[in-house]
Amino acid sequence: MSGLQRIALVLTIIGALNWGLIGFFQYDLVAAIFGGQASALSRIIYGLVGLAGLINLGLLFKPSEAVSRSPEPRTTR
Repeated sequence: MSGLQRIALVLTIIGALNWGLIGFFQYDLVAAIFGGQASALSRIIYGLVGLAGLINLGLLFKPSEAVSRSPEPRTTR
């Protein structure tokens, strides 16, 4: 996993936790920290989380490293 993908994964987790707080408690942590949903900083965070989700979308279609590195099965004669 590249550094960019790790950063994107962290941002996606932050976004998921924020959505969980909104869903369960009607509390938007990002808006509370950065001055409301309409503030420029909150919008930047929301945008970065959205981009991170798009980057992580590629992980769905990436073959597993364990599968691609496994040795070929041996055949006995």
